[in-house]
Amino acid sequence: MRHQEFDPPEELRDIITCFWYTSIDFGELQSGFEVIPDGYAEIIFYFGSACGISTNAGLQPLPSPFLMGLLNQPVLLTSKNRLEIIGIRCFPWTVFDLLGLPSGKDGVRIFEHPVAQLQSTLDECINAGRIDEAVTQVKQYFLNVRSRIATHGMLFKAGAAMREANGTMPVSQVASVAHATVRTLERKFRQSSGYTVKDVSGLMRFEQVRNQLWLDPDSNLAALAHELGYTDQSHLSREFKRYSRTTPAAFARKAKKQALNNGFIEFVQP
Repeated sequence: MRHQEFDPPEELRDIITCFWYTSIDFGELQSGFEVIPDGYAEIIFYFGSACGISTNAGLQPLPSPFLMGLLNQPVLLTSKNRLEIIGIRCFPWTVFDLLGLPSGKDGVRIFEHPVAQLQSTLDECINAGRIDEAVTQVKQYFLNVRSRIATHGMLFKAGAAMREANGTMPVSQVASVAHATVRTLERKFRQSSGYTVKDVSGLMRFEQVRNQLWLDPDSNLAALAHELGYTDQSHLSREFKRYSRTTPAAFARKAKKQALNNGFIEFVQP
């Protein structure tokens, strides 16, 4: 597996946190890979083999691009052979405005948008191994889009404060930093992301626990609970299981067995 991340231009940093490229070789058999929630929404372009999502109704093919919105539990994607991905990692309160789409709580969304016209150009770059050029094309596209959408200063200030506090800041304090009332902030947040400030803060906090356990599986859970504002270790464990469908201890054991993976992807035997 190969993974690279690319910083966004200054003009995009209030909307996009990074661009990334990943290449995975699954082999000839169809394989599943589990994507674990975090506090971001991502626009996903893929190249090579087909990609699908496993649902209760069976395997659903996914077009390129598709939107990976905020997740409240892991999703299982499938592919085989070589799969290459370019992702645009967005703040959840900016992605729908960026695409001109209505907000919602769909974890994975299929959408129609002019951005799909990039697919053939990116495919040519990827096939030729020109990864930097492909990412540059995506950056330029969103720079052009950025110039046509309004800036939501309130949401940017609120989101920056939430991320700096790792999701531990009370809603009233977030509103104060954003120079807004709680009611106004919550209304704007729901309109832009489909979620409440508390919802997104919970995912941010889970993300910090997940990251820490992945990097240091022997982390002290009680200390981590205190640091991130959970009531106690039991509260942390309940919230962790809610988003990951596993306990912190089981996740830590898994982390010890697997090499560091920036995408937090768990490969499942076909």
